[in-house]
Amino acid sequence: MLAIRMQRTGRKGHAMFRVVVQDARRTPTSGKVVAQIGSYDPHAKTVVVDKEKATFYLSNGAQPSGRVAMILKAEGVKLPDWVVTDASKAGKLRNADKLRRNRPAEPVAEVETVEEVTAEAEAPAEATSEAVAEKSDTADENVAA
Repeated sequence: MLAIRMQRTGRKGHAMFRVVVQDARRTPTSGKVVAQIGSYDPHAKTVVVDKEKATFYLSNGAQPSGRVAMILKAEGVKLPDWVVTDASKAGKLRNADKLRRNRPAEPVAEVETVEEVTAEAEAPAEATSEAVAEKSDTADENVAA
């Protein structure tokens, strides 16, 4: 059975892919390729596919991988009915309960009015002046004794 899959090429950290037709029992890195039908650059998002060759191999039973099926569909290649493509691009979320958006809502503190804020600001100032006066009185008594 033949498979249409991507074969990684390019340097480290800058991948390029060939779209190849290969025996499904071989690994993509084996080098034994039946046909090369295109290329894909994930950095520039450019795809070059020979549509006639892709249609020929698909009609003769070659099975595309999931990513190749999406690429061929985007390029306008008619896929057979038995080819199933996953329409959703959403990935799996690990530890979704740890996300901030999934945590229970914290209670919101009540908003203080302007009068309450000014009253609180004046009260500590009076208390501190009284405390300073008391400390100075006790200091005078300690010095006198």
